[in-house]
Amino acid sequence: MPLSKRSAPVAAAAVALALAGPAPAAAVETIAIMVPETATDYGWNQQGVTAAEAAAAAAGVALIVAEGLGYGDVRPTLRELAADGADLIIAHASGYNTAAPEIAAETGVPVAIVDRPDARAPGLVGDYTLAGHEGAYLAGHLAARLTTTGTVGIVVSGEPPAWNAHSAGFAQGVADAAPEVAVIYAVIGPAAYADAAGANRVTASVIAAGADIIFGQGNGSSFGMLQAVETLPAMDGGDVLFIDVIGDKSPIDTGHLLSSVLWDMTPVYGAMIADLQDGSFGTDGYAITLADDSLRLLRTDHIPDDVWGDLMDLRDRIIAGEVAVEAVTDAETVRARVSAIQE
Repeated sequence: MPLSKRSAPVAAAAVALALAGPAPAAAVETIAIMVPETATDYGWNQQGVTAAEAAAAAAGVALIVAEGLGYGDVRPTLRELAADGADLIIAHASGYNTAAPEIAAETGVPVAIVDRPDARAPGLVGDYTLAGHEGAYLAGHLAARLTTTGTVGIVVSGEPPAWNAHSAGFAQGVADAAPEVAVIYAVIGPAAYADAAGANRVTASVIAAGADIIFGQGNGSSFGMLQAVETLPAMDGGDVLFIDVIGDKSPIDTGHLLSSVLWDMTPVYGAMIADLQDGSFGTDGYAITLADDSLRLLRTDHIPDDVWGDLMDLRDRIIAGEVAVEAVTDAETVRARVSAIQE
């Protein structure tokens, strides 16, 4: 298990944890983050580690990074991190949201998990089921404005709540911007987050069906999506463009990156540390928002000035509450909505 510890000045407070009821304030000297893949994917894993580094530095605490853990049983890693002195373990994968609360109860070390708000326990288990649906809505508008084939695609590596919220928001954005634009929805597999070969194959089939803009959600599998986008022409002979999620792949872009729905989880992790210190950890969820730019749309040279201006006006209207984007987290509803657009 690759582990690294990154130190910073240590904050002090009284140490205490409760398994239920109001939690006492706790000292936080070291936090840890666990990610299933290496922190070099310009996406979920890298953004998680980067945000943890920034939050730890801002709070003056040390950070332990455990990366490349895969999607299997992580209980041994959780116990190791607890034994290494972590005061908070961020289990940064939906596949860890069963094991992490179990080990938290066993060791008394608080954990933060994703996609399980029902598992919150004051002082012990926090959940950060983040939704980027409003950013994805902007991306849907963008795709509808720039498609030349009249068809766009959504390719996902699974159907966790975060991906579902993105997919539904994107589909709503396409429909609101240009109802005549078709949306193709394709799933690589039930948990194909690292399946680059499968992503390439599925993305190629979506392009062959007419899509010239792909909204891809995939962790490591997104590199397979990019491969297909970079090597295959659109049905009308033009280039296929890619809209990514969470991270910024600009450093490796070969000219096909249209945008990304960027997530900055630094405020989320910072709030977790503060909540542990004041005794409110595990009582409320956490959010990323357009208003503080923790959720935002990446601009590239493919986006004309007038289109970008319209998108920023739309962003302001969403923030002001003038445009509502529903947060849909279940796959069945996502599929139904995309089917409705197709009809």
